[in-house]
Amino acid sequence: MSTPPRILEEIGARLSELAAASPARDIEKNVRALLGSAFGRLDLVTREEFDVQREVLAQARRRLAELEARVAALEARLEAGDKGA
Repeated sequence: MSTPPRILEEIGARLSELAAASPARDIEKNVRALLGSAFGRLDLVTREEFDVQREVLAQARRRLAELEARVAALEARLEAGDKGA
């Protein structure tokens, strides 16, 4: 004895309606809205913005190291020049 496909489709549609109208669905929507609102008030950055700033900082650190090396070399030359005079 097989169930006609129409009845199975009807049962599936009714179950989908019940799931969509369930309190759990409403709770999920409310929690998402609440979290979205809370995160919106926080001063957060996106992952992309974070990655960009991390690269900018890395470049600044490299440049600083280069400049520190140049200053050290210039100071060494000045010191050597003072001793030779």
